[in-house]
Formats: sequence, C-alpha cells, structure tokens
Amino acid sequence: MKKNVLLFIFAFLFSACQQKQVPQTKNNYSANYIRYAAGLSIQKHTDYSIVTVSNPWPTADKNYTYILHKQSAKIPDSLQKFVAIQVPIQSIVVTSTTHIPALELLEVENKLVGFPNTNYVSSEKTRTLIETGKVREIGTNQSLNTEVLLDMQPDVIIGFGVDGEKKTYDNLQQNGLKILYNGDWTEQHPLGRSEWIQLFGVLFGLEEKADSVFKTIEKDYLEAIDLAKKATSKPTILSGAIYQDQWYLPQGKSWAAQFLDNAGGNYLWAASKGTGSLSLSFETVLEKAQNADFWIGPGQFTSFEELEKANPNYKHFKAVQNKNVYSFSSKKGKTGGVIYYELASNRPDLVLKDLIKILHPELVPKYELYFFEKLK
Repeated sequence: MKKNVLLFIFAFLFSACQQKQVPQTKNNYSANYIRYAAGLSIQKHTDYSIVTVSNPWPTADKNYTYILHKQSAKIPDSLQKFVAIQVPIQSIVVTSTTHIPALELLEVENKLVGFPNTNYVSSEKTRTLIETGKVREIGTNQSLNTEVLLDMQPDVIIGFGVDGEKKTYDNLQQNGLKILYNGDWTEQHPLGRSEWIQLFGVLFGLEEKADSVFKTIEKDYLEAIDLAKKATSKPTILSGAIYQDQWYLPQGKSWAAQFLDNAGGNYLWAASKGTGSLSLSFETVLEKAQNADFWIGPGQFTSFEELEKANPNYKHFKAVQNKNVYSFSSKKGKTGGVIYYELASNRPDLVLKDLIKILHPELVPKYELYFFEKLK
C-alpha cells in the first residue's frame, strides 16, 4: 500500500527533464512533429520513423532511440545500432494503465496480449479482454514474469519505470524481445502526456488516426482554457494531503498545478518553483490554506469520514467545513482501479472541464463531472 501511495505521488507530481538531441540522417524526412511532449521525438522518413525517448524516468541520463520500420525498409548504416521494430505490430504488452486508453482510442485494444497487475485496469473494454483470457497476467512491474513473456513473444513490450531499475527489461531484451520505454508520466504539460498517443500511432501504422485523435483533444482543451478566462472570480485552492507526517502538494509548474491555473483557479502554491512536489508540515499548510475556497485532490480520501479519521485536524480548513472538497479517487473500475490514474493523462480536456465545473459551474451549466466527485 505504501509503495502504491508513493507511486501515485510520483506519477501525479514529478518533473520532466529537458528534451535531448535526436539522431538525424540524410534521407528526406519530416522534422519532429511532437509539439507538447518534452520526452518524445518522432521523425517520419519514407519507410521508417526514428523515435527518441529522453525521459522514461526522471533520473534517465541517456536517450533511447528506436527505428520503427516497414518490412521492406532499408535502414541506413548510421541507425543500425538502435533497436529496430517492424511495424505495423500485431501484438503488444504494455506495463502502465496510462497506456491502455491510447490503445482503445486507436481501436487496437485487441492487440494487447499481456499486462502486469491486471486488477488495476479499469476500462470495461480491456477488462472484457482480460476476463476472457485474451490478455495474460505477467506479474508486477517490479518482477515481470519472464517465462510467460518469452512464451508469448509479443512484437513489442512498452516499458515503464520510476527509478531506472531495468534488470528484467535488459534480460528480456537479451533474449530477443523488443523493449520500448514510455515516459508519458514524466511530462508536465497537460497536453504533453496525451500526445504520447502518437507513439502508438506509429507502432500500429495508424499515424493519421492518432494525430486526428490528439488534435481533437487539443482543440477541446484549448477551447476550455478560453472558456475559463471568462470567469469573474478566481477561487483559492488547496491540494494534496498528509503522508507520513508530511503534506505533499504540487509545485507551481507541475502537471497538476497547470490544470488548476488553466481552470481559472488561484492555487495557493502557484508561485513555488519546480515541477515536482512540495513536502510541508501540517502547520505550514494550515497557516496558508486554512481559508482556501476549495480542496481539490485530497490524496486517496473518498469521504469526510475517512478524512477526519485519518487526521482530525483537517476539520480546521474552511473547505472541509463548507464541504468543498473534491476527489478523483472515488470513481473506480470493476476491480477497484482508480479511473483517473488510467485515463486522465490521456484526456486532459476532461480533467480541465471537471475543474472548470467545480470552480466556475456557471460557465458549464450542463456539464457533469467525469473524474472528480465531491466528498460525501
């Protein structure tokens, strides 16, 4: 449980590093068409693409480059040293629930053959595949079942890591399997995480469809920002919660803080520098946020009873007294997976609309909350 909580904190708050240079060849190609994702570059050539992932985890110290090529492609000698993957692929293993929505948006979820900790998957479509035996359990991210994976022989495994520990992935690669790291969770721009669908588009030969899906999400997100600018007030906001005697909350330039700003909110730590998380004492948070209008994202809590049982001092916040506390943890899939963890990074437009509905309901009177719910 402690590991899951920490993983949530990292996934929700952690920073992304600067994008690094990508290899180039003399062949005709379209320049990197990724605009928001800092850790992903895709250069489209005639019959292959150069994919560079620079931030698969926050401490990554090198680029990971992949050549995604058609069957008849001639790969230049300068690119022979990189991992080559023939596309379109016919089978895939992904290792984070954030990868599931991209498959479904591209309508290739039936190509998924394995996943670790399948109980975490919330999507009804993919749950059906799991329950009918079409998606196999492959252990945990920390201990993937190499025997099962070697038996399955998927065309590619999309790797996920928090701290760079990749012995299992290295072992699988040495045994002939293709590993492609995904760093969507390290992105800080709300649209940056969603843009990683473009990677899956190249893998499945569905570049145009992936681009169309992303542009629709982008359009809706930017229109929601414009709508939020019409608000006549800017409510103050508190976020995060206490974990092991420290209150963890987003730094001012983090993924979570950008949502609050774009929704027309006054996040009380918006001026803090950094893209990760702050670790503060309860007293420090109470002094600054006691009178905050809203408390958004109170960790794992789904009810006021849970909140006050965990720490009776939470009752001193005006947002608690006025019942203005909103959580995304209460909406779960069939087996208990939190829908927000799986889908939010792929659908920032829905996250933003939720926050506008919470902070400025008059702007979206007919909209119903998708991820968030007021604590009961």
